Amino acid sequence: MKVWIDQDLCTGDGICQEISPDVFIGLDDGLFYVKDGDKIYAKTEGNEEGARGLATVPKGEEPAVIESAEECPGECIMIEPWNP
Repeated sequence: MKVWIDQDLCTGDGICQEISPDVFIGLDDGLFYVKDGDKIYAKTEGNEEGARGLATVPKGEEPAVIESAEECPGECIMIEPWNP
């Protein structure tokens, strides 16, 4: 499973990071981003964000990421199936 955040829809509530801190992180701009280990998918971190910044969801973290997407008030968390 892969995940990304549409920053145009992000409301900065932080529910995603509360539910799944291994996948989501808030930055100084008040928005939340996905991360893949130490790599944060944000332009300010030198990486592509949005649909081009797909983070791999760690094994076992899938239920928390799905819950994050369901609970997000901005409906900005996008989950993509992944079959390498």
